[in-house]
Amino acid sequence: MAYIFADLHNHTTASDGDFSPGDLVALAADMGINVLGVTDHDTLDGLDPALDAGKTYGVEVFPGVEVSVRFKREFFTGTLHVLTYFSSALLKDPGFVTRFKTLLAQGRGQGLVRARIEKINQVFGPGGESPLLSRDLNFEDIAAYSDNASRRHFAMALDEKLGISDKATINRIIGNDSPAYLPSGVELEQVKRFITSEPVVAVLAHPAAGSFPGEGHYKEVLPPVETVAHLLPEILDAGVKGLEVHYPGHAPEHKALLLSWAQKYDLLVTGGSDCHDNANRPVGASGADEQEFNRLKQEVLCAEKKSR
Repeated sequence: MAYIFADLHNHTTASDGDFSPGDLVALAADMGINVLGVTDHDTLDGLDPALDAGKTYGVEVFPGVEVSVRFKREFFTGTLHVLTYFSSALLKDPGFVTRFKTLLAQGRGQGLVRARIEKINQVFGPGGESPLLSRDLNFEDIAAYSDNASRRHFAMALDEKLGISDKATINRIIGNDSPAYLPSGVELEQVKRFITSEPVVAVLAHPAAGSFPGEGHYKEVLPPVETVAHLLPEILDAGVKGLEVHYPGHAPEHKALLLSWAQKYDLLVTGGSDCHDNANRPVGASGADEQEFNRLKQEVLCAEKKSR
């Protein structure tokens, strides 16, 4: 395995990783990694313990969050991820932390439930585009079942609260192919407002992983790189300043393509392992070199300085 200076994309038990923040930092230290990005999905909860562990093990922990961004376009309905990096000093700023958590809350949990209800009513409500409901679905219909509602709870509410028992009709309303389907994540416009007004630096995560040839744990349900290319102008307009080029799920030809995009648009180049476990997605599988990391770090420090 090649030497990795900065592995800038990793997950802990604060989201969906197998390792606690401290254990992840210890692993990185054992591998000789100088800088470890801790970037859990849509949460800041793992950052303070990771930073503490970094001091213990002599690893520079670089804080970030992998923000889920939802898209609903004619050519793509799904989620892309934006790695949002910032200075560790900002974790001591209650205003920044509250504003970040408020943004993230819109993409999961109650925020996402409310957005999905609004979309279902817009399409299938009595005054909607394709009326199927006897009345609008409301938040209380779903909240009666769970604080963390899933598709199953929506199906139960449609059956028990609105009298729709036909499974095909329910699936038409809440299935992935439904015109009312909203993937998880926050709207790009919400992300734009945050990253253009807060001292953060945003990088598009694994832009070409969806085009990785064959099967792989890094591919997941990401769109092909051609779809990302179609969305790229919107993404850059939202304030994204970099691309995660070095990634285990990027084929060589796609890595070359991403480097050409970075050069064309003067974007930061980063890299990371997207570690979730020690077997299929280990730490130290990919990363940025020292020069690439220093350019990113300089941007983060400049953003923090401007905000003072």
